[in-house]
Amino acid sequence: MAPTPPSPRPSAPAALEPPVALEPAMAANGIGSFDWDLRTDVIVGDARACRILGIDDPAEHPELPPLDSEGFLALLHAEDAPVVRDRVQRAVAELGQCGAYYRTVFADGEMHAVRFRARVLADQQGKPSHMVGFVWDATVELHKRVRADRLAMVREERTRFIKEAARALSEATTMQDVARVFTELPLPGIPPDGLILAVLDSGRIQILRSTGYRPEAPAPPDHVPLDSDHPAALALRTRTPVFLGSRREYQERFPAVWERVSDTTRSAWAFLPLVAGGRPIGVCVASFYEDRALDSEDRTLLSTLGGMVAQSLARARLHDAEHELAAGLQRVMLPRRVPPLPGFTSAVRYLPAGTGLQIGGDWYDVVPLPGGHVGLVIGDVQGHDVHAAGVMGQLRIALRAYAAEGHPPAAVMTRASRFLADLDTGHFATCLYAEVNVDYGAVYAVRAGHLDPLVCRADGSSAVQPVAGGLPLGIDPENSYPVTRFTLDPGEMLLLCTDGLVETRTVDIDEGMEQLRHAVGGRELQGPGALEALADRIADAAADSHERDDDIALLLLRWDGPAEARPRQLRRRIPQADLEQVAEVRGELRDAVRRWGVGELADTVELLTSELVTNALVHTDRDALLTARLYREGGPEGPARLRVEVDDESDLWPKRRTPGEQASSGRGLMLVEALADAWGVDPRGTGKRMWFELIHRQP
Repeated sequence: MAPTPPSPRPSAPAALEPPVALEPAMAANGIGSFDWDLRTDVIVGDARACRILGIDDPAEHPELPPLDSEGFLALLHAEDAPVVRDRVQRAVAELGQCGAYYRTVFADGEMHAVRFRARVLADQQGKPSHMVGFVWDATVELHKRVRADRLAMVREERTRFIKEAARALSEATTMQDVARVFTELPLPGIPPDGLILAVLDSGRIQILRSTGYRPEAPAPPDHVPLDSDHPAALALRTRTPVFLGSRREYQERFPAVWERVSDTTRSAWAFLPLVAGGRPIGVCVASFYEDRALDSEDRTLLSTLGGMVAQSLARARLHDAEHELAAGLQRVMLPRRVPPLPGFTSAVRYLPAGTGLQIGGDWYDVVPLPGGHVGLVIGDVQGHDVHAAGVMGQLRIALRAYAAEGHPPAAVMTRASRFLADLDTGHFATCLYAEVNVDYGAVYAVRAGHLDPLVCRADGSSAVQPVAGGLPLGIDPENSYPVTRFTLDPGEMLLLCTDGLVETRTVDIDEGMEQLRHAVGGRELQGPGALEALADRIADAAADSHERDDDIALLLLRWDGPAEARPRQLRRRIPQADLEQVAEVRGELRDAVRRWGVGELADTVELLTSELVTNALVHTDRDALLTARLYREGGPEGPARLRVEVDDESDLWPKRRTPGEQASSGRGLMLVEALADAWGVDPRGTGKRMWFELIHRQP
């Protein structure tokens, strides 16, 4: 049995006429119909379809050429035409359905949107002949889509803005940094014409920073009391934002303060309270030149921004308070100024650690000593925190007191070590103490675990000066410290510093000292501002280093030479239990009298001084204080009188004896009486003073 042949497909009608029953429904919904003859490429539509497509109705304009596929595609938006073409071609090839959404621009330039649905019909041979379908206006959807796209873009911009604002505010350290970041933020969608950040201080709202206000324009209100009828005060009291969309609204809601802002050119305001930890700390204000009714999303954005600013401001306020406390504590701990020193020029610098509270245990000090000499101190208490700073302050005062009492350098350092050990703080300290003689530039230095000093010579060279060292202070109260003596020539400089200047995470101390030596070598050291300029250069280089994590103390001292107009004097305290100091004092006194121009008296003064000092130390249980002075009688050409005094606290007076030939002692006062031009013993309330004088006459 032969197979049954397939039934023929329905052919396209000669003219597309919608059923009469569908016409009211199509008219009510604004739906038009069209017929596209695929064989002749002619598109025919009813009146509604023509209006929707934005073309002339052929029934009303028979003179116009019929619409073909290329003419139809030319009506479409350039981005939509390829999509429609592909879908039509696929439907024709498959004898199926197609639908599309496209945009078209009418003759008046207005953008419209159209949707259509169609089916391809085949002729009796099964080939595509017509595409028939419906078309309706989708411009409303287009507007909704445009608005949705715009809103999505705005939301994306605001999300990105919130992230950028959060990042910038998190990096703001001080209150001024927070104010700068806030007033420079570009708010998306609602760019304000003016921004103000104000803080609450002592019951008043004070402006911290503002932007967008011209100098010639009325200034925004400042120092507003919290209990006033002002929108900023209301926002803070209620902790609720205050939005004013027009000048009229401002005047109606706040008539008491309207007069103060009536001259401004602003027309809308947003007052956002800044609340952190449940406490109001300030307010930020956004203002606009035109009336602005902020919608819910705008208000949400501003409120979110206010919350972030509040948290950053609270953190920055705490940081500023801690920094001010640390800086104030450091200022109290360190000398407020270096006193003027005849014969010397000095410069000092202190740089706090780059992290934490920026406070530490490094210190410097310059101590005027009897006889015009000067004591230099540089030290570093372990750690760079408040505890270390407190220990440093106590140790600095104690060491300064020991030096000012006239104790020799070794005794100063020993007593300071014992003092720190008695404090029982758990901290140790490194220190270098140097006593510089103004008359002849001799330096007596002791070192307790600290860096050696650097000496810059007059010829431009520089070198590390080795100083014999001992244990850091506070470790062994009975530790003794050897003294190293070296000299400076006029115009030469002594540099003392702490390890923070020469040691970093990547540079060890030896390498750092070598770099410092090269940095100061060849620098100009003369002139009134040379040392200050050098100190600035060293401190600036250290401050710019990103690897520094310790505080720095720096002390520069230049010996300018003996001060001729000042009386010549040498004063030394000699510990009772340290007879070795007698030899050092004799040598120093010999150098002094030679420097003073009476070197012929050196042997005699050394002998007599040794007798008086030894007598005071052997026959008492206290320290002795030596003072030597040179006076000129009758002008520069007159005789010089050298007076040496030895003070002790014993009430026992010396007795002159007549020793036998074999006696090993008892001749001290006989030598003094025989060689001195004058001598004597004077009471001093507690103790006595033995003295002698030698006269030197010009040849």
